[in-house]
Amino acid sequence: MSEKHTSDKNTSVVRSLLDRQGTTYAAEAGITLRNTPGSLYQLLVLAHLLSARIKADIAVASARALFDAGMRDPRKMADATWQQRVDALGEGGYRRYDERTATQLGEAAELVLREYDGDLRRMREAGDPKKLLREITGIGPSGVDIFLREAQGVWPEFAPYFDRKAQEGAERVGLPKSAASLEKLVSAKDLPRLAAALVRVALHADAAQEVRAAA
Repeated sequence: MSEKHTSDKNTSVVRSLLDRQGTTYAAEAGITLRNTPGSLYQLLVLAHLLSARIKADIAVASARALFDAGMRDPRKMADATWQQRVDALGEGGYRRYDERTATQLGEAAELVLREYDGDLRRMREAGDPKKLLREITGIGPSGVDIFLREAQGVWPEFAPYFDRKAQEGAERVGLPKSAASLEKLVSAKDLPRLAAALVRVALHADAAQEVRAAA
């Protein structure tokens, strides 16, 4: 296969990916992601919920329920009662892990307030977020990947960020797996969208088939 044919095919697949699966998880959860304390904290909550062994749509719905209940910043999350957090998680369908997660969300909010005065931009300035995120209750390796995968648009020093799950999606739809190669296929502003789309096709074989068929 010629280099030009491969390039044209990759371009077609990426266009199909962005058209069909290119909504970021943050956008799906109602987060307008900017380099601001509120939206970065909301992304942290979403990354926490998405990193559990639970369907992504349930995690997104549960994040929206928390935010709709007023828990949009660490102070309001910390001030909410444990039962209020449980109830919001339950409304989103996050029932399997709701009690433990409600406790973790409260502890994480307290840490963000104590260590960073409620502003994750201070964490970015303080050191390596890949390391410091792990110190936040409920954020493990997958939570770090989810956060930085979505945040790369506003924290460009982490771009291109395509974690193992995104690379699995790239392989499934016939794209190159390396972050450097994937970066060349879209503009910088679309890197988070491409990463999210690749994760979706990694998680859902039918989505991958639909993308390939339309490319």
